[in-house]
Amino acid sequence: MNPFISLFRKRLRRGARIALAMGAALLTAHTPAAALTVLMGDELAAHSEFVQYLRAGQEPGSRFDLVRLSPGGADTPQATETASTETERSANAGVRTRSLRALAADANLTMAVGMPAARAALERPGQQPLVLAMLSRLDYENLRATSPALRRGDRRVGVLLRDPAMADQLALVGAVLPQKQRIGVVATPESEPLVRELQRAAQGGSPPWDVQVEYAPDAKSLAASLRAVVPRSDALMVLPDLIGDSQAATLSVLRAGAEAGLPVFGASEGLVRSGGLAAAVSTPAQLAQQARLLGQKLASSGGGASPLVESATPAAVRVNATVARGLGLRLPEERELAERLTVTR
Repeated sequence: MNPFISLFRKRLRRGARIALAMGAALLTAHTPAAALTVLMGDELAAHSEFVQYLRAGQEPGSRFDLVRLSPGGADTPQATETASTETERSANAGVRTRSLRALAADANLTMAVGMPAARAALERPGQQPLVLAMLSRLDYENLRATSPALRRGDRRVGVLLRDPAMADQLALVGAVLPQKQRIGVVATPESEPLVRELQRAAQGGSPPWDVQVEYAPDAKSLAASLRAVVPRSDALMVLPDLIGDSQAATLSVLRAGAEAGLPVFGASEGLVRSGGLAAAVSTPAQLAQQARLLGQKLASSGGGASPLVESATPAAVRVNATVARGLGLRLPEERELAERLTVTR
């Protein structure tokens, strides 16, 4: 082959490769990066940890805007931390200020963390997908009753509850106490949505669970309600409500269970450390991952007037070995119990 033709072809191929590379670079530069705007209205430790895991899981080249709302959720300019990659975070550690309204206009997804941020996000205009994360079931029911914006047809809204579903909690009880069917619960009148969810999950059991419920309108009536429900129960369950959120009330339930030789189940590690037998729990890391997946579902869905609601997927099972020995129970390892929940789900 003529050496001049051969040299020409080599230069032509090299030029084509350079042109393709330049085109790809220009395409990347003009393709808008995925953006996540996170709203925080409080400084709870679990919420801050959740946001840290969100930031750590951000894709390279994407934008992360953290907006800390002022008291009352006022729409005023807030300090916003923006970063695309770990390298960029280190090199550009500055903080820039943008209004929440401007952020909402160009965000691919907005995520509100906790109840104050959820209320603020729902009341602001915008059509980008919105995830309300780290809410309790009762928080969500409160929003349903008081916030018409939750049911806007022009905006896709997802709700990630911070606690596992009642079906998961009952599955754990079944794995630990396979021969028992009676679950005792003391609830407050405000806990009715949780009680209904528990009863629906109980009816789906095979065989169905026998749920015994007593209501305690106030702290003074808690002892009497426990005396009524304990004799009709094989185990007690602490709901994530006003009783579960009160250390004194939770300790009263634990004390009643211990005196009657009944195991107590719940949805928090704190309950297990305080004397509960076992709990199916979620973690900020797992919740952050689930929130991202929920956001992706919203982005690919056609929308609708009803929000997409998900309970937390249990990340782990916690067992109090000392309590188990005191009750004469030999339980599987925590990891095995968690795997059983995964299979059941």
